[in-house]
Amino acid sequence: MCGLNGIYAYHAAANAPTDAELTRTRGFMAARGPDGAGTWWSADRRIGFGHRRLSILDLSPKADQPMISEDGRFILVFNGEIYNSPELRSELERLGISFITKSDTEVILNLYRIIGKKIVERLRGMFAIGIWDTIKGELFIARDPYGIKPLYYSDDGWTFRFASQVKALIAGGGIGRESEPAGLVGFHLWGHIPDPFTLYREIRALPAGHTMIVDRWGARQPERYFSIAEVLASAKTARLSPSDRADLIKEQVAQSVRAHLLADVEVGVFLSAGVDSGAVLGLAGDAGLSKPRAITLGFSEFQGTSDDERHMSEKIAKYYGAEHIVRTVGKDEFIRDIPRILADMDQPTIDGINSWFVAKAAREIGLKVALSGLGGDELLAGYPSFTDVPRWWRRYRWLAGVPGAGFVTRLLLRTLFPTLVASRPKVAYVFDYAASWEGSYLLRRGLFMPPELCHWLDPEIMRVGLNRLRPLDRLRNTLTPDPGSDGARVCALESTHYMRDQLLRDADWAGMSHGLEIRTPLVDALLLRDVAPAIHGLHPGDGKRALAGSPRRSLPAFVTERAKTGFSVPIGAWLEAIDDRHDSVSVSTNGQTSRSWARSVLTSQLTGEPEPHAPKQAAA
Repeated sequence: MCGLNGIYAYHAAANAPTDAELTRTRGFMAARGPDGAGTWWSADRRIGFGHRRLSILDLSPKADQPMISEDGRFILVFNGEIYNSPELRSELERLGISFITKSDTEVILNLYRIIGKKIVERLRGMFAIGIWDTIKGELFIARDPYGIKPLYYSDDGWTFRFASQVKALIAGGGIGRESEPAGLVGFHLWGHIPDPFTLYREIRALPAGHTMIVDRWGARQPERYFSIAEVLASAKTARLSPSDRADLIKEQVAQSVRAHLLADVEVGVFLSAGVDSGAVLGLAGDAGLSKPRAITLGFSEFQGTSDDERHMSEKIAKYYGAEHIVRTVGKDEFIRDIPRILADMDQPTIDGINSWFVAKAAREIGLKVALSGLGGDELLAGYPSFTDVPRWWRRYRWLAGVPGAGFVTRLLLRTLFPTLVASRPKVAYVFDYAASWEGSYLLRRGLFMPPELCHWLDPEIMRVGLNRLRPLDRLRNTLTPDPGSDGARVCALESTHYMRDQLLRDADWAGMSHGLEIRTPLVDALLLRDVAPAIHGLHPGDGKRALAGSPRRSLPAFVTERAKTGFSVPIGAWLEAIDDRHDSVSVSTNGQTSRSWARSVLTSQLTGEPEPHAPKQAAA
């Protein structure tokens, strides 16, 4: 796990890149790689790589980056972990290739020498990669199938820049800060900025599951090599019995957790009171992780309520023989840390505070790696959306297809039931959006509906942003090809949007701001391929029961029979305390106190001025 960056002045008339810009970009990512820093320049100084290292596999300096192939042809920078690198290493050794390190970095470098860009089809793990071919004069970049690791780039027609963070590219000084209307619209719709957009016009994310080539003629279009919808669609004809489905899930999840334990440092576990993290803890023990340290985040404001996960997680830790570490966070610590949280946040998001604090806790006890249960709900139908979205589509699609139905419904609701509309504003848009799967999903996950954005954004920014983002088309593309079943469609939607653009991105910036690698064994492309046949016909509840039964000692009833709750943070009470105290971290924009946490986050990213206030998510 690291931070990488590069600059390639591909146009003959472009100014040569400078050490200063490369170093500034690399230096901004110091928290991602506190164990070392490296730089490489081509002989003609037209391309340079920078790297910050967090050493996890092969802790010796021999595994530092940028790494150069034995023949000098290829230079590599890499961020992530390749969990099947031991198997790939053995294959390469049988071909006569020798290694001087035990790192997965060298495995990637040698495999690329043999099969080139097809390498992405062989790697199991999370990764962002940059490789320069000195003979072809060609830069290859790639991002893992799920997009667990970020990779951002900018191309002005002269020079190509890339890095692990948006803010790092900005810090380099070679990129403008003009805002991207599609990013602003996306943030207001969902509480995060959807890939490939960022907050800035000049910066894009390389989409998950894509590669890109840049040569002396410039950057080619990103090329897709992986699609969640395609994986699910290819398995839709495979029908399994309930028992076979459960057995398949148990077997493959156990294999994924085992693979994700690859490390030369201690691996800890994030533990909540839920099935996902509890199962990961149990499976890690089954795979040989002896008496792991399990970290639970607690809040004194939740004591005695269903939101307090400390007591339940303590019982789970004891059940699996783990050392349990509880880290309690209060409003005073939040108030002290909020400026740093907003500074660490690479792109605006309304979430991630819990990830930031639990990562802080893990690093305080010396951990560099922690397993997370993130992804279980998306893979195994754990969210209410797996019930709500299909139900709304079937219930309302006929009326939603009638011209004018949405307008008439809104008029009636606002006239006859103004209180209902005020408390549940998305109800007024059911007959505008429920005619399609993508519209029903937007109703379920959107903070606001597109027509509501006029209350938050300048009309021209709203118009341009919606035209560039095209939110319904974006969601519809997620379902192409058709995944083949209700559960598979929602799996594709949740995995591609909410999980990728918010949860995984939050895990990256929050973990890496503390130099902590967060691993997600339930978010794994090989796991998806293996369990895809089980996803079709999977009823809500079935998948999580199978997951709970995956460890040799199944999760006990006090976990499986507990009502599902989301992980909560008492941010509302903390922010009220800030307002009451008129604390110095509560600042104003244009003389007015900001009205929501979402607006505060956005302002902090645009201006650097933190404004902690919290939004209320509209409910359908």
